[in-house]
Amino acid sequence: MTLSLIVSDDVRALAPGFTWVAVEAHGLVNGPSTEASAAVLDDAARRLAARLDGRAPHEDPYMTAWREVYTAFGSKPSRTRNSAEALARRALTDVGLPRVNLFVDLYNAVSVAHLIPVGGEDIDRIQGGMSLVRATGDEDFPTVAGGEESVEHPDAGEVVWRDEAGVTCRRWNWRQGPRTRLTETTTSGIFLLEGMAPMPLSEVEAAATELAELLEKFSPGARITIRHGG
Repeated sequence: MTLSLIVSDDVRALAPGFTWVAVEAHGLVNGPSTEASAAVLDDAARRLAARLDGRAPHEDPYMTAWREVYTAFGSKPSRTRNSAEALARRALTDVGLPRVNLFVDLYNAVSVAHLIPVGGEDIDRIQGGMSLVRATGDEDFPTVAGGEESVEHPDAGEVVWRDEAGVTCRRWNWRQGPRTRLTETTTSGIFLLEGMAPMPLSEVEAAATELAELLEKFSPGARITIRHGG
């Protein structure tokens, strides 16, 4: 069954240049990071450095567009960076990109190489469909702070991804909650690639195709489809 993905009219009005492409995969075999997935991350960091050619990530016009949208819904983009900018900044340091698990490594690599926010969710942990909405401020966002489980609430007007149980990612693509994240036991995942004008849809589609090919390479036999949301 295809997972429902809905973008609310309020979000469309806030960011008319927003587009998304989803890679849905079933029959995955996840596991710990490997030397091969680490090599994909290292290659992505090299591609990013060549793309930026000495500029900081936030100076890229695509990241500038995301910063403007973050400001529009009340978030400070220099403090709560979109996921692609945050990963790109880390990729350019001596620390480098984190090694999390096989499929998180793959979608992080695609995000960094293309400077596109990419998120991954475990379909079996999602309740109902997923919607991109402006929060009322009453929604629950289960998270972990200081090693302890806690429940936060988004700011009123904040853009969030949510399902029927609550918020799955705050400030559009800033911080994912642990409830639906990909783990080493995940077998079905939805990978969402998010574009913002001036990024053409064709570039988002190219990144999605690269991710689908990586998923097939690292999990042969997985059933993978690419869906377009505009």
